[in-house]
Amino acid sequence: MNACNADKDVIITALADAFPDRIADCRKGLERELADKYKVTDDTCFSGLDCHDKLLQADVDVVILAQPPYFRPESLKACVAAGKHVFCEKPVGVDVPGVLSVMETCENAKNVSIVSGLCWRYDLGVRATMEKIKEGSIGDIITIQENYLTGELWHRGKNPEWSQMEYQMRNWLYFSWLSGDIPLEQHIHSLDKAMWLMGDEPPARAYGTGGRQKRTDEKYGNVYDHFASCYEWADGVKTFSYCRQQNDCFNEVEDWVYGTKGKAKILANHVENASGVWKYDGPKPSMYDVEHEFLFKSIRSGEHINNGDYMGKSTLMAIMGRNACYTGKDITWEELLKDETRLGPDTLALGDYDPGRVPIPGMSK
Repeated sequence: MNACNADKDVIITALADAFPDRIADCRKGLERELADKYKVTDDTCFSGLDCHDKLLQADVDVVILAQPPYFRPESLKACVAAGKHVFCEKPVGVDVPGVLSVMETCENAKNVSIVSGLCWRYDLGVRATMEKIKEGSIGDIITIQENYLTGELWHRGKNPEWSQMEYQMRNWLYFSWLSGDIPLEQHIHSLDKAMWLMGDEPPARAYGTGGRQKRTDEKYGNVYDHFASCYEWADGVKTFSYCRQQNDCFNEVEDWVYGTKGKAKILANHVENASGVWKYDGPKPSMYDVEHEFLFKSIRSGEHINNGDYMGKSTLMAIMGRNACYTGKDITWEELLKDETRLGPDTLALGDYDPGRVPIPGMSK
């Protein structure tokens, strides 16, 4: 929908998903909403665990990768190899080897555009606020606080006809091998803004705590329901990071930035210093449309966009904080990059699969 809003000459020609019923539901909605921009046929709908390979044989110019994060490294690599432009949702992987693979794919990509679903980078108010901070309106940054405190999300239930693997894939939020857990799947938007504020230079170390207090039922897989992390940069700047998915609690999603001369709230587009308060009052189109506008303009102009560096670094930052909370350890960036742990099955197939226990700090590796 956002892709079609972004360019009057874009049409949707093919769909792919592991499960045919998900495609059928999607087709009903798109056909109703998009009218003549919807050109999908039975022959251009592809299902199965290899659906992205089938899709790439169709006559498409741009692929939107919006499947669970586990699948993105392989899918992105295949898309770039096939010469397709890509809109890649966040995060771009769930483990360090996967993310490093994505960064290598993006580094070697030629004549294609790769735009990230880290959508706040394309919000006009946020961009203007970031520019004010970069101009020195709050002085040197001392501390950043990132809050993503919200309620619980969806669950698609359980069907006795589903294998363990299919159940996990349909409820992918709750399995760390598929989603990466809250810091990657949701809180990465906040962590990406902290990375952006720091000039896309990664933090030196991270430590934290987390666990599950409310979402303790077996149906919630092996993920936590809250995390609190501290990221520290080499120059001493710290980001205090909080995320939670629990109902009936205080909610707040905001980025607080404190400097030597003032402070800012990024999502509120608010900057305050001794001279007064600055507030963005310009246009506010949907960032979800704008990110696609940038993608299509880059394709038509031949001036290709490649967001691979920051979308990879921000995903690694999220993994760093998650792993610090899972293990209870203090993790450095150098240690993180050496982590060869791969999440998920050795062979992907719809059958039995044990996703592993809920991590226990001080015991989990």
